[in-house]
Amino acid sequence: MQIYHDADVDMDLIKGKKIAVLGYGAQGRAQALCFHDSGLDVTVGVRKDGKSWNKAKEDGLKVAEIPDAVKDADVVMMLLPDEVQPDIYKEFVAPNLKKGAALEFAHGFAITFKLIDPPADVDVIMMAPKAPGDMERLVFLEGFGVPALVCVYQDYTGNAKDIALALAKGMGATRAGVFETTFDNETKTDLFGEQAVLCGGLTAMIKAGFETLVEGGYPPEMAYFEVLHETKLITDLINAGGFEKMWYVVSNTAEYGGLTRRDRVITAESKAGMRSVLDDIESGKFKDEWRADWKNNLAELKTLEKKESELQLEVVGKDIRALFERKKQ
Repeated sequence: MQIYHDADVDMDLIKGKKIAVLGYGAQGRAQALCFHDSGLDVTVGVRKDGKSWNKAKEDGLKVAEIPDAVKDADVVMMLLPDEVQPDIYKEFVAPNLKKGAALEFAHGFAITFKLIDPPADVDVIMMAPKAPGDMERLVFLEGFGVPALVCVYQDYTGNAKDIALALAKGMGATRAGVFETTFDNETKTDLFGEQAVLCGGLTAMIKAGFETLVEGGYPPEMAYFEVLHETKLITDLINAGGFEKMWYVVSNTAEYGGLTRRDRVITAESKAGMRSVLDDIESGKFKDEWRADWKNNLAELKTLEKKESELQLEVVGKDIRALFERKKQ
């Protein structure tokens, strides 16, 4: 993969250009503030007088309703949740998107699965920082930046990639490194990582480990500490230095036990399950299921959230986490 750094990118390409950041959640706020601090002309597009509208104004940013933010904007950044992007685009963005503008995304879901069909006379790009919004902002304020991905789906002006890279530099991402990829690769690997490992796989393993210990007669509090509380220690070590650093830091007993027993937990059958998850993503089955639940007012998701909140693991965890909270004097 091609990697770009500060010296490879000219941010002057977007200096003086009008940038509309649609949405003011974690990503929208972090990116809008970083762009503003980098000297770019940013307008936040949100619902008038809503919570986000007021927050953006308090943060010192220009604010407008979405149609007004999009009109005359040179870069329109779709930093809204995946599920609402198609409707917002159709109603407010498409009628106001000017010829030659850059339509930008931080995740490729809507473009990869053709939920948004952009006109032929605009650039379609992605600049995806690889961190949560609050971390992006924190690292930027420290004088650095988090790595990012850039992609080009449609290059109408001939400057599409350079615009994506300039946005990345405005976030400080080129200080760390910016990787060039494709919408398809970003979308499908991102969804797979969330479902099979980071959000789905990890929580399933924690839940199964907790239940195994409790069913074996061990106190739930002890089970919580051993299978959930200490996961941050391990993931921080892996993030900092890969498996090698983690194995070096943990005890020899933990290393030997982990290396000799892990294949009993993540088996060939587990990997086949992961393959089926990837198949659902690649075929569009997951996209169809998620879109159907969104149209059904997220009924299935709400049911799953309620069931999750009632797990013994969650009930015990709330009590234990409270022990680590320092009370304000």
